[in-house]
Amino acid sequence: MSLFRLCRLALSVPAVLCVLALAENPTFTSPLPTGVRLDAVGDAVELGSMPLDIVPAHSGDKAVVVLSGWREQGIQIVDLKTRQVTQTLLQDGAFYGAAFSPDGNTFYVSGGNTDSIFVYAWRDGTATLANKFVLAKEKTRDGTGTSYPAGIAVASNGKFIYVAENVGDRVAVINSATGEIVQSLPTDHYPYDVLLSSDGHLFVSAWGGTTVSDFHVLPDGKLAELGGIEVGRHPSALAVAGPRLYVALAGSDRVAIVDVRSRKVTGYLQDSAPGAPPEGSTPNAIAISNDQKQLFIAEADNNALAVFDQASGKLLGRIPTDWYPTAILDTGLQLLIVSGKGYGTHANRDGPVPLTNWPQGNPRAYTLGQLNGSLRVLPSTLTPAQLTDFTQRVAVANNWQLSSSPRRYPPFKHVIYIIKENRTYDQLLGDLKEGDGDAAWFTSQTSLSPRTITPWRGALDCSTASS
Repeated sequence: MSLFRLCRLALSVPAVLCVLALAENPTFTSPLPTGVRLDAVGDAVELGSMPLDIVPAHSGDKAVVVLSGWREQGIQIVDLKTRQVTQTLLQDGAFYGAAFSPDGNTFYVSGGNTDSIFVYAWRDGTATLANKFVLAKEKTRDGTGTSYPAGIAVASNGKFIYVAENVGDRVAVINSATGEIVQSLPTDHYPYDVLLSSDGHLFVSAWGGTTVSDFHVLPDGKLAELGGIEVGRHPSALAVAGPRLYVALAGSDRVAIVDVRSRKVTGYLQDSAPGAPPEGSTPNAIAISNDQKQLFIAEADNNALAVFDQASGKLLGRIPTDWYPTAILDTGLQLLIVSGKGYGTHANRDGPVPLTNWPQGNPRAYTLGQLNGSLRVLPSTLTPAQLTDFTQRVAVANNWQLSSSPRRYPPFKHVIYIIKENRTYDQLLGDLKEGDGDAAWFTSQTSLSPRTITPWRGALDCSTASS
């Protein structure tokens, strides 16, 4: 049996990660462990661990990226002209939210599990940590936060910061000068994104609920509750264009269209892949084009960006991205696409061996640690011919062009569930000569014999033993 066929077989078991490349110099897998390929377009900038958000500086030549991965958390500053990361500033925790003050001299970053907001001074394209606002001092029994700030927006007068407290089920209004919480208002379960509209509304989506909370911004910057707007399951990213509020429903491949005047859903954009079930694209980020004509939707599990016509709601096409797009920004000249998992994984011959060592000393050898996010930079305006070509590339990368054969039920005769978290091919199957494994390498790293590490071979040995 070839290595490719053996890995495809192993991938039918959810807990198995099969690495297809074992080169001395790491090369990224194709296809991915998910079974699809990457065919991203645009100039690439390699980022840190799991970037989730991107915010432009007022100068237009820099952008702030929020990192929220296993290996590191914090921010990176990207020079959009040179396509280089100019600063990496680590935090004890970071999660999704970031926003500049109206004057562009300060920006705020969510601190995730630290229950804090990190405050940075911004001068000449350089960030310096200036303060940290603590939202909650109480921790749960396991040490996790009780606030967990997520999305952030800043009042137009600069006096208040609006923060979604993800595990607190509320939105906090924070004095930007002192860090004092001056208001704490309830939301639906697990508030996530925060959006301040130009007509004086603050919208807060709720991951764990079905509503977007609507607040009226009072003249002094404080909030008054207007109630929740029912939109559907798992509301996540938000975007607004004129009287329309767009809400990504990440669990159902839809984007709700809300009329902010009537506070009612007027329709949905369907974001499913061609010929696919109605769930699986995972729309998790939204942006409006600079000319307000198009809507960009990040399809995390299609590794693509869907482009919709804003006026008609028609799908115009898709743009191929790197692995798991998480954030979008149209600067007017450039379309910026952030992907959380970047170019994929590769073989980790120097990685942790079960029962013998752990990845703290070499985190980049661990499966989660080797994943770098990425930023792709494209022109803001694409021709119809380019979009048609990109759409076809997305279809090929995801195997959408292949016709599926009728299924026989039940599709499986036996199911073997293997619990081996984040291990390499040789650590699991190194003694299977049919898969061209490297049993000698594993044996040299541990006192275990190859015979003891292959899960189903061990199971076959056990089946001959008496009960």
